[in-house]
Amino acid sequence: MTVVRSLVLFVLAALAEIGGAWLVWQGVREQRGWLWVLGGVVALGAYGFVATLQPDAHFGRILAAYGGVFVAGSLLWGVVLDGYRPDRYDLIGVAVCLVGVAVIMYAPRS
Repeated sequence: MTVVRSLVLFVLAALAEIGGAWLVWQGVREQRGWLWVLGGVVALGAYGFVATLQPDAHFGRILAAYGGVFVAGSLLWGVVLDGYRPDRYDLIGVAVCLVGVAVIMYAPRS
């Protein structure tokens, strides 16, 4: 159950961070306005809180593993919201990152 909780928290963190960054991008780069930017700032702040809910107590481990989730989530976000089409090297890179997440977070430790 701990692994499931951790994975759900990683997904929530990715939605908050990637979504927040996207909102800021839309507000500034696409000139949608400061309310978009404000929404992005709130979402980015929420990301910081979600990360603290991970069951592992080691900040460095959580953030290192989350880096792999961020890579995968960013490409998926691009596919769903921006029409980005990843090539095979993008997909290989994502697979490597997700294997890294699994090793960092879920390898048995003594």
